[in-house]
Amino acid sequence: MSEISREILSVGDLNRAIAASLEDRFDTVWVSGEISNFKAYDSGHWYFSLKDEEGQIRCVMFRGRNGQVGFMPQSGDLVEVSANLGMYVPRGDIQLTIQTLRRAGMGGLYEAFLKLKAKLAKEGLFDDERKREIPTHPRSIGIITSPQAAALKDVLSTLARRAPHIPIVIYPTLVQGPDAPAGIIAALKAAEKENAVDVILLVRGGGSIEDLWAFNDEQLAYAITQSPIPVVSGVGHETDFTIADFVADLRAPTPTGAAELAAPRRDQMLQELDAIMQALLQRINQRVEREAQTLDQLALRLSHALPNPDRMREQIQGWQQRLNQAWSVRMENWKRNQTHYQSQLEMLNPQRTLERGYAVILSKEKDQLHAVRNPDELKTKQSFQIKLAEGQAEVLFEEILRNRSL
Repeated sequence: MSEISREILSVGDLNRAIAASLEDRFDTVWVSGEISNFKAYDSGHWYFSLKDEEGQIRCVMFRGRNGQVGFMPQSGDLVEVSANLGMYVPRGDIQLTIQTLRRAGMGGLYEAFLKLKAKLAKEGLFDDERKREIPTHPRSIGIITSPQAAALKDVLSTLARRAPHIPIVIYPTLVQGPDAPAGIIAALKAAEKENAVDVILLVRGGGSIEDLWAFNDEQLAYAITQSPIPVVSGVGHETDFTIADFVADLRAPTPTGAAELAAPRRDQMLQELDAIMQALLQRINQRVEREAQTLDQLALRLSHALPNPDRMREQIQGWQQRLNQAWSVRMENWKRNQTHYQSQLEMLNPQRTLERGYAVILSKEKDQLHAVRNPDELKTKQSFQIKLAEGQAEVLFEEILRNRSL
């Protein structure tokens, strides 16, 4: 017998020995089964059982691992897991510590999904810096989906309720099957060519991984990232994740959620417009008040710069009166000066001298008369003209007596 069988062990020691034996005996194992009693705790850890017709085993998947699953498991799901076999010592329960989990039968597809996801993530297609901003008030909305899809009815109903004023453009295409990726890419190209919408909703209802596989196409991922129009994905249920969700500019949990994210509520828009109008009116009133105050200040300055008409009239009348007085004084001075100058001229008038008894002797030479000022100019036998106060006469001297003393 072994060393363990010869010892008396405590239950804890026995469980730890069994746990160590299991860990040494079994490497990572792949197990398939149906999930039952699934519980997701606030800690982020998952606890459930895997069962089939022949038995069941407890399982735990810790938060650091289950974040890579890509969907939220539910009781009844058929899955495949890779796990380490061990024992939970306190209860003595054999359990699987799960490393990876995928839907049963989807091993190849899921591996391809993870491989493509890692490749595109490395290329930066999932980076937030690359993604375009979704317009808050789109002028029109495009929808890429199947015309027969139930998701289309949900989207149209939501848009009609939230934003009936926004035009809708539908780009019909297959959303399932091998031809679906090419159809979706063509719809994206058509929307780009028409340039009639501000945002695109890429939507489809829930389904299995096979049903949603068209949205895991690599070429479709590139087409979404290259679209000049922002894309909102709403594919499947909240727990469904596709490559299209990761590369889209915004992911919605459902098609209805995509419509809600793309279209603002009409009543909310009206409230925003009313708030903008009130703010604008307030700004206008403030501007009018400021301008009115400025006008009052200018009017006050103008009233100081330009006196009132009555005061100006009085000033003009005063100036006119002073001007008239100055002009009168000046005219009186002119008249006095004129009288004085006239008297002076009269005194210098030769006629006045003649009137006092004097006479002027004029000598005529070469047909010109000139006054005789020297007695030596008087000659006999020559005619002279004597000018008197009351007339003139011509004389001829017969004898000239010269006497220079006066």
